[in-house]
Amino acid sequence: MDHHAYRHALAGALVGSELPFPAAEFAARLARVRAAMHSAGLDALLLTDPADIFYLTGYHTFEVSVHTALVVSAERLMLQVPSIETGPAVVTAAVDEILGYRWEGIEEVIAPLAETLAAQRAIGLDLYGAGLRFGVIRELQARLGSERFRDDGGTLLDAIRIVKTPAELDCLRESARITAAGLAAAEAVIAPGVTDNDIAAEGSRALLAEGSEFMSLQPIVTSGRRISIIHVNHKRRVIEPGDPVFLEFGAAFQRYTAPMMRTAVAGRATPEMQALRDVCREMFEALIAAMRPGNRFDDAARAAETVLAPHAERVFFSGVFGYAVGAQFPPSWVEGTGYIARGQTREFVEDMVFHLPLCLRRPGEWGIGLSDTVRVTDGGAVPLTDNDWRLNELTG
Repeated sequence: MDHHAYRHALAGALVGSELPFPAAEFAARLARVRAAMHSAGLDALLLTDPADIFYLTGYHTFEVSVHTALVVSAERLMLQVPSIETGPAVVTAAVDEILGYRWEGIEEVIAPLAETLAAQRAIGLDLYGAGLRFGVIRELQARLGSERFRDDGGTLLDAIRIVKTPAELDCLRESARITAAGLAAAEAVIAPGVTDNDIAAEGSRALLAEGSEFMSLQPIVTSGRRISIIHVNHKRRVIEPGDPVFLEFGAAFQRYTAPMMRTAVAGRATPEMQALRDVCREMFEALIAAMRPGNRFDDAARAAETVLAPHAERVFFSGVFGYAVGAQFPPSWVEGTGYIARGQTREFVEDMVFHLPLCLRRPGEWGIGLSDTVRVTDGGAVPLTDNDWRLNELTG
């Protein structure tokens, strides 16, 4: 059978069988988005980011490199997927219509999309979002007129997604539980003579055993001088006595990730290591105190910068003190809806959730990183993860 027949046959037995949330959750999200569209004067949204599509429909798959699109209008939700993703669309997505195209025939996406959008006069796009192919937009603009397309679709959806619902918070709490189990298992095998791969393997085993789905970003393990290099990962390096070992894990539960960083030492931590741990902790305390409704992201960043300033010349820090997290797909768990950094003028709202990745690196030497994922409340941010903010010294 072809993919059309496959879709109909599958729908007869399994339609909606793997929806990650009750229908009422998606209905409430969609109502908020449609109200925002109406206020902005948008007739439709054309979404291609896997996380945006998931947020509104539940659609999820591990194959996120192919063209997929969701058209949101006042009347309908239309999901366009390649033939190989027909199954996930049937069982995970709450939509009004599924349009398939041959996986190998990307040119087949244009005519159905143009027909779906033909009656819409103002169409919102996320020009900075994942999955938006220049060729697709170019062809649609040629057929429908470039004047119909606006670039505010991403901003509109980000403002809604960054504030989490109770159901989303429950998923983030479960991710936090699984993440902690993975980190504990990984720390337990740290010792001179083992490799960073050994540590990552044990952490991965525990994450999966505790219930994680495929992760948006695989576990990160580095040690010694390699910690001083941002965004490298395990690479068969043998742990030496006294090495710090940096861990950053994030389990996925219903696609939601609450990451956490920890640093342990294969032996005794030096006074310099402990001193940088203290700076990380002080930055964390400054951040969570400032992360309250009405304060700007910039306010929290400046509070943390005040703590960092005396040490800024001798360590590298990314400049981002926090980023929003929620439902995501590979290659990253960063949601992209908000960043705690200088110049970010958005205000905190209750139930925003951020990962605070506080890692200080001494180039060519080592680094210390610790973090929590936190929820914004009226009294400041509170952790969803359970970091104890200590350097675990493994001397046994």
